[in-house]
Amino acid sequence: MKKQTLSEWIEQLRQDPNVVYWHEIEPKEADTVPFPAEIDARLRAALEARGIASLYTHQAAAYEAVQSGRNVVAVTPTASGKTLCYNLPVLQAIAKAPESRALYLFPTKALAQDQKNELNEIIAEMDVPIYSYTYDGDTAPALRQKIRQAGHIVITNPDMLHTAILPHHTKWISLFEQLRYVVIDELHTYRGVFGSHVANVIRRLKRICAFYGSQPTFICTSATIANPQELAERLTGEPMTLIDNNGAPRGRKHIVFYNPPVVERTMNVRQSATKTAVELARQLLVNRIPTIVFARSRVRTELILSHLQAAVKERIGETTIRGYRGGYLPNERRAIENGLRNGDIIGVVSTNALELGVDIGQLQACILTGYPGTIASTWQQAGRAGRRHGDSLVIMVASSSPLDQYIVSHPEYFFARSPETARINPDNMLILVDHLKCAAYELPFRRGETFGGIDVEDVLDFLVDQGVLHERAGRWHWMSDAFPAQNISLRSAAQENVVIIDISNIARHRVIGEMDRFSAMTLLHEEAIYLHEGTQYQVEKLDWEEKKAYVRQVDVEYFTDANLAVQLDVLSNDRSEERGAMAVHYGDVSVRAMATIFKKLKLSTFENIGSGPIRLPEETLHTSAAWFEWKEVPSEFSPALFEHLLVGLANVLSHLVPIFVMCDRSDVHVVPQLKAPHSGRPTIFLYDRYPGGVGLSEAVFERYEEILENVKEWVKRCPCSDGCPSCIGVSDTGGQPVKRELIQFLDEQLAVWSGSLVSHRSCEEN
Repeated sequence: MKKQTLSEWIEQLRQDPNVVYWHEIEPKEADTVPFPAEIDARLRAALEARGIASLYTHQAAAYEAVQSGRNVVAVTPTASGKTLCYNLPVLQAIAKAPESRALYLFPTKALAQDQKNELNEIIAEMDVPIYSYTYDGDTAPALRQKIRQAGHIVITNPDMLHTAILPHHTKWISLFEQLRYVVIDELHTYRGVFGSHVANVIRRLKRICAFYGSQPTFICTSATIANPQELAERLTGEPMTLIDNNGAPRGRKHIVFYNPPVVERTMNVRQSATKTAVELARQLLVNRIPTIVFARSRVRTELILSHLQAAVKERIGETTIRGYRGGYLPNERRAIENGLRNGDIIGVVSTNALELGVDIGQLQACILTGYPGTIASTWQQAGRAGRRHGDSLVIMVASSSPLDQYIVSHPEYFFARSPETARINPDNMLILVDHLKCAAYELPFRRGETFGGIDVEDVLDFLVDQGVLHERAGRWHWMSDAFPAQNISLRSAAQENVVIIDISNIARHRVIGEMDRFSAMTLLHEEAIYLHEGTQYQVEKLDWEEKKAYVRQVDVEYFTDANLAVQLDVLSNDRSEERGAMAVHYGDVSVRAMATIFKKLKLSTFENIGSGPIRLPEETLHTSAAWFEWKEVPSEFSPALFEHLLVGLANVLSHLVPIFVMCDRSDVHVVPQLKAPHSGRPTIFLYDRYPGGVGLSEAVFERYEEILENVKEWVKRCPCSDGCPSCIGVSDTGGQPVKRELIQFLDEQLAVWSGSLVSHRSCEEN
C-alpha cells in the first residue's frame, strides 16, 4: 500500500464528518538581526557552530533590555528560541566577568536536565571554563559542595530553592555575593497556590541577595497568557519589560477540532476520545508521519500506547512508538528524546511531561486526547508539532465532558481571545506566615524591615506570641529547633496536610504526596479513587487523627465524586453590583463542610454504578467567594422548580468557570442554596477551595456577565432534550422542563442586566 504524505492525509481528513472546525495558521519567515557587536567572540563562534548566525528580533530585544539593567519577560510561542533570551546575556556576562553567577529555575526536573544539556553544549563549543550544574534531589552528595563553590550557573527548581538552598545560604556565599541573573522559565506554570508560594520564595531570595550585597536581574520566559507582565511583576516584585516581538519562523499549521460521533443520544454521550485518538494516530503512524499523542493521565497514556503498538506492529514495528510520562527513569527519558530527534522513534504517547520545552526534534502531527484544561497548555502541546518549517497538523479530540464540548462548540473563544489570566495571591495570610517563618530562620528580621513591600511587624509579633520567634533589641530571631521549610509544601496553602502513602508494594511503603484537609474530605475518603500524576489509586484507609491516607494502585473504569453538606457564613461583603432583582457580591466567607456520601461514576458515560457513606468530622474553611443572589423566588416559579434551576445553573458553572479563571475544576467549589443563611435569599456561591483564597472567586466577580452569557449559550446549544451530564445534569424534576425554563430565565436576567438604567455599585469593607 502506498504511503500517504501529510498533505495527502490532511486532504482526506477534510472530508471527515466529525471535523467540526478547521483553522489554518499561515507560514511566516524569520525576522532576524545581526549579533550585537560586543558579543564575546568565543560565544559568537559557539553559536555559529550550532547554526545560529543571527538573532531573532525577540532574542535581540531581550538581550538589549537585560544589558541595560532591565528585568524582562519574553512571551513567544513554543519552539521560538526563548532559551537564547537568557543564555545569551548570562554566558556573555560570565565570559567577560568569570566571577558572575546565575540561578536558573525550571518547574520540572526533566526540563532542567534538557536545558542543562543544551547549555553545556554551547559552553563546550566556547571552550571557556564555565561550570553549569543541576542541583536537585538526584544530585550526588559529592557533587553538591563543588556546585556551591564553583557553579557559575546553578539550575534548580522552586522546591529545592525553598528547602535546600535558601535555608543553607551560608554554604552558598559565592553564589549570592555574585548573583547577577535569576532566570524563571515557563512562567505561566506559576499560578494559584503554587505561584503564590513561589512569589514568597522569590521574596526570601531577594532578601538574602540584599544581605550579601547583590541585586540580580530577573529574566522570565512564558507561553502566551493574557497577563505575562503582571504575573512576572507579582511573582518577582520587580518592574518588567515585556518582550513579545516574535521573530522566529513557522510553517503552516492546521488546527482541527474533532468531535467523535454520538453513541447514546438520550444522554448525549459520544464515542470515547481515547478510542478515536488511537485510530487517528494509527492512520498517521502507518504512513510514517512523526506523531505525538497527548493523554490526560498516566493510565490513559499506557492504554493508548498499548493499543497503538498492537495496531501498527505489523506495518512499522512496535518499538518505533514509545510512551513518555512521569515515573520513567531519567536514562529512559533521555533515550526516548534522542530517538525522537534522530528518527528511530516516529511516535510518542505522553502526559503533559512533554508539554514544556524539552527538545524532541521535528514532529509533524500532534493529537490531543481531550482539552488540556487551559488555552495556554493547548498551545504548548500544539507547539510540539511543526517546530520551525513545513506543514504540521494538530487534532484536538473532544471527550463528552462539558469542558471539552464547550471548547469545540465555541472555536471563537479559543482562537479569537487572549489566553487565560494567571492569578496569584502572595499575600494570602496562611502562605505569607509560612514564608515569614522560613525568612526569619534564614536571617533575623529588623524593625522597620518589610517583606515584599509589606509591613509584617504585626505578624512577627504574633509569631512571638506563638513561641516561634523571639524579639531582642529590635530584631526578631527564630527560636525553634524545627527547620520550617521542610514542613511547608509549595503546593498547598495550609500546613496541616494529609500525607498520602502508597502501600501497593508490601515491602516498601512510600509517601507520594499530600493534600490539605478540606480537599481530603472529598478526594481521600475511604474507597475514593485518587489520581496521582495520572495513576489511579484506591484509598484503603484514611487515618483522620494522624492525617494519613493509605492508598493502593488500581486500574478501574470509574471515578468517585463525593457530596459535601456545606454551610456558608458571609464574613464580609467587600464588593457588590446590583441590578433589578439580581445582585453579584464578593467577599470573605466561612465554609463549614461535612462529606456525607460518595458516588462511583463510570468514566465513559458518567452513570452512577455505586455509592457509599463517608464518616468524617466537620471541617471549617475561611476563604473568599463570589455569589449570585436573587431578592426572592420569582413569582412564575414554584420553590421546587426554582431550586432545580439553581442546581442546574450551578452544575454548568462548575464546569465552565475554570475556563475563564484558568484553574482546575476542583479549585473553585459551587454551592446553590434556595435560602442562604445570611440573607434568606436564593443564592449560588463560588468559593476558592484554598484557605484565604488565591483570587479565583474575585475573577468570577469581575467577569460574571461574560460567564453567565456563556452559561446561557452553552445550555441552549447542548443537543439534549432536557438535561444531561454535559449541561445542567440529570435529576428527577417530575417532568418539568427545567432546561427550557433556565434558558428563558437567564435570557431575562441578562436582558435586565445589560439594559437596566438603575445600577448600584458599592465597594465596602465590613
